[in-house]
Amino acid sequence: DDIPDTMMSSLLPGPVTMVLRRRSCLNPELNPDASLVGVRVPDHPLSRMLAQSAGEALALTSANISSQQSCVRAEEFRSLWPQLGLVLDGGLITSSMTSSSEPSRQGSTVVDLSEACTYRIIRPGCALEKTLEVLHSHGWTQR
Repeated sequence: DDIPDTMMSSLLPGPVTMVLRRRSCLNPELNPDASLVGVRVPDHPLSRMLAQSAGEALALTSANISSQQSCVRAEEFRSLWPQLGLVLDGGLITSSMTSSSEPSRQGSTVVDLSEACTYRIIRPGCALEKTLEVLHSHGWTQR
């Protein structure tokens, strides 16, 4: 509620995960004991098409084991395929928010925006510079 639309549209879609206060409209079965949730709108045609087709938000996780480097191709997590119900290969994952055309294995920039007009970087990720630029241009300060 406290995030200006212009700030939101400057960061999403893209490689930024916003940590926000949980709202009552969120499915109560998704992390029911958590007061904060991470929200991301990927800038990838396959992800966006799936969400649009579903007509609602999708609850997803990364295709890598926690604390391991991010995958940028489906083939890179082949060892996990037997544990998955479905694998969709949308091609190489790149970012429009970084200065390089090379894929980034840093993962998304994760920023806690749960307190009004302040932020906390949880993970620098691949879009840190752009994220900080947007936050500061809207007068937000680090806590």
